[in-house]
Amino acid sequence: MATVTFYEKPGCSGNLRQKLLLAASGHTVQARDLNAEAWSADRLLAFLGNLEIGEWFNRSAPLVKSGEIVPDNLGFEQALHLLLDNPLLIRRPLMEIVRGTTTERCVGFDPVVVDAWIGLNHVGFSAGNLESCARDSNRHVSGTGPAHAASDGDGAEKANHGRCGAH
Repeated sequence: MATVTFYEKPGCSGNLRQKLLLAASGHTVQARDLNAEAWSADRLLAFLGNLEIGEWFNRSAPLVKSGEIVPDNLGFEQALHLLLDNPLLIRRPLMEIVRGTTTERCVGFDPVVVDAWIGLNHVGFSAGNLESCARDSNRHVSGTGPAHAASDGDGAEKANHGRCGAH
């Protein structure tokens, strides 16, 4: 089983469901407050760098939902600055594990992809989007599929596992 560093918004019911699923699957979850972390551009890009800019953002964030921020219309620098200035805009959870000398990072929570990545050991999960806030779980939120980043430059891992990989 993996030890997962899990960057979350404390008190978020969606992140709570995700952590419970990981723990029930036998993983050790080390929760960290996404907003309290000292994010640098390089550190954040280790998670997000291989994704489309629009996939960097939490689509449930009030500024995104209101249309004040339209992630798909942002350039690289502008998007990165927005996320560094307001980490609650970052798509979550951000998850990180270490396998030997390799660090693997994941953005978002699709149970099928997380199962393929670290295993969920056939633990059942409720239907619906496990990435969205529980109060929004009856709605489809576009752009909330799984996203995993790879920084080793090897496209094979990315091709084999969607957006899953090692850093």
